[in-house]
Amino acid sequence: MADSGPKDDSENGSISETMKEAFANPLTDDDDEEEEILATVLASTLKENQMPDLQRLAINSLSMDDQDTHDVFITVDDPRKHVTKMETYATYKVSTKTTRGDFDQPEYSLRRRYTDFLWLRQKLEETQPTHLVPPLPEKHSMKLDRFGTEFLTTRQRALNKFMTRISEHPTLSFNEYFKIFLTAKAWELSSYRKQSPSVVFRLGSSVKANASAYMLKNRSPEYTMMGEYVHTFGDKMGSVDRISQRILKEQIVYQEDLTNYGPAYRLWSDWEVDLSDILNAFASSIDKCAKSMETLIQGQELYFVPLIKEYMLYAESVKTVLKKRDLFQVEYELAVEEITRKKNEREQVKISDQNYSIGAIMGKDPQEVKEEKGVKLETQIEKLQTQVEFLNDKTECANADLKADVDRWHRNKRKDTKDAFIGMAGRHITYYENMLSAWEDVMHVLRDLDIELPEPPQPSFNNPRQESQNSSSESKEDSWVKVESEGGEES
Repeated sequence: MADSGPKDDSENGSISETMKEAFANPLTDDDDEEEEILATVLASTLKENQMPDLQRLAINSLSMDDQDTHDVFITVDDPRKHVTKMETYATYKVSTKTTRGDFDQPEYSLRRRYTDFLWLRQKLEETQPTHLVPPLPEKHSMKLDRFGTEFLTTRQRALNKFMTRISEHPTLSFNEYFKIFLTAKAWELSSYRKQSPSVVFRLGSSVKANASAYMLKNRSPEYTMMGEYVHTFGDKMGSVDRISQRILKEQIVYQEDLTNYGPAYRLWSDWEVDLSDILNAFASSIDKCAKSMETLIQGQELYFVPLIKEYMLYAESVKTVLKKRDLFQVEYELAVEEITRKKNEREQVKISDQNYSIGAIMGKDPQEVKEEKGVKLETQIEKLQTQVEFLNDKTECANADLKADVDRWHRNKRKDTKDAFIGMAGRHITYYENMLSAWEDVMHVLRDLDIELPEPPQPSFNNPRQESQNSSSESKEDSWVKVESEGGEES
């Protein structure tokens, strides 16, 4: 692949030694063990049996996205609460239907806990660091009982969406751990979970990803703009969530007041026999309004608020993948800087005088010492060149995967936002229709009692500014007529 990554540029300055140590880069050591360490690093990064063909994966992820590869269909439903002597937990039924040949059966039905879903997401992030893994719902809720029906239903819907997004992904759906999650028995999955990396390992990876932003020198403006957009998007979603929660809280209070308001009219009707029909009609209307408000609140809690929460978490996921991409580019820049340093050292050896070198002092021929150093540097440069090409391919693969996943995320975001707004509009229309119908019933009761009702005011569709101008002109005209009449009387 052509070297399209960032080039070495002396004008950009050198990377600090402290940040190099943070990445534990073995290429910065100048002792005699440098060649041995370098060989170990290359063996771990270029081992064919462990490292997949990155470029092939990038091409496949882009080409498969345009094809209909959705052959795994997953449903998460039937949340259940389990109480044991040791703990209380909830499980969800995960049903899978597939036509893939690497599955032993066409259908599976297993129960999984939330921690199992969390394990799956962690393994996907570890094994597919260049891809955007969908977020999981938050573990706890400060407002709802985590074993209540409402909370379990909301979480079940979020977990179902999480599994659907993974099954539709052209790369994540072929992950080994995804298959294990769908097919393994409970005790088998437990054994796999015990093999997860330690917390220290995950913490070290997080520190490296966060440090990459400070070491990066030649970040493309495309990814800078992407990072700024995601940061702003997360802030906007946070504002929408806060306001939505405040409105929802006010609606809940209003619904509770309506629930207590209707019985007050019924108690009043017990003491007013002549007005009992009217008061009972009012009470029934208010009860219908309370019920309609309750339905509206449930729709907001089930469909709109979780969507905002999901995309707040999605923004954090995109930020994480961006940091990992930056880490790959930093590794590439470190390798380029190291190979440049070795080439400069090679040129210095060619013109250096080895008569006072350690080898010459020990009795070796200075020319022979110079040749040995040159051969050693040539070997190191060749290995470094191989590593630079590999890291460049790795960075290009991360770029391709990130772009494809972010484009997919934008498409899903537009679709989800459209569906959410259509649903919200429909729920509000239904709510106001029910409110109107309830109060029309009261009007019918009043008319049946032969009570004269004032005519409702007719709406005016004229321009308010034009009306004000007409009224002002009429007032001027009236004043002019009045002046003329007063002048005529005086004459």
